[in-house]
Amino acid sequence: MNSLAPHLAGSRVLDLFAGTGGLGLGMLARGARSVVFVERDQRLVEVIRQDLAKEGWADRAEVWRKDALAAVRELGRRGERFDLILMDPPYGEGWIPKALRAIRDAKIVAPEGLIVAEGHWRDQAPLEAGFVQVREARYGETVLWSYIEDGGEPA
Repeated sequence: MNSLAPHLAGSRVLDLFAGTGGLGLGMLARGARSVVFVERDQRLVEVIRQDLAKEGWADRAEVWRKDALAAVRELGRRGERFDLILMDPPYGEGWIPKALRAIRDAKIVAPEGLIVAEGHWRDQAPLEAGFVQVREARYGETVLWSYIEDGGEPA
């Protein structure tokens, strides 16, 4: 998260597969203008909403209880664009390539936008047409892959 801090001031963030919302909440704490959290588990959606209220950030966030891919399609239909898209899907289930395809098709990445996906180190770096991997970083068992749109400039 610290490496993203210089890019956060005033940014619009999408936290897909939000879980407890830790990534998106961290982005709000570091200056993001707004975050859309997408999580399908109602219990976790309530945790995110409670944390937003506790921190006084509810007016800077939307929390969607929805399948991640369906949410991406809906965001695209609404014409939404994000400067930073974070993905922390369940490991080993092939979600990252599916989500990248949905993001590409929905056209929700803002110019110079960045996508950061988290996976297990044993997973192969997911590649998808329309995106270029600009960074890979391993932290113990976890790997972070960063992508920009093909033809874009690294953030």
